[in-house]
Amino acid sequence: MTKAKKKWSQEVTERSDAMDLKEGVFTSSDPKKIARSIKQSAEASHRRKSSPYRSAMSMLTFYINRAGDQLTKKQKDTLEQAKDELRKDFGRETRH
Repeated sequence: MTKAKKKWSQEVTERSDAMDLKEGVFTSSDPKKIARSIKQSAEASHRRKSSPYRSAMSMLTFYINRAGDQLTKKQKDTLEQAKDELRKDFGRETRH
């Protein structure tokens, strides 16, 4: 995609000032792997403005919301499961 055609949300995902994400992290089919990678990125970042948990969850939610209709049901379900894994990894309650 040319620079002019890139969406601002893609730019944020690729060059987030809050944390550096591993390339392709959101395309994994393993929710535990996604959560672990985002958690590591959030904890390693010194540029984030909030807690590692909030930064990690915000980035995951941002991606889900911006990808929207481009995600298959399976991909969206995997990313939603990754949210639950993030909650577990950070010792937070999972949603019911």
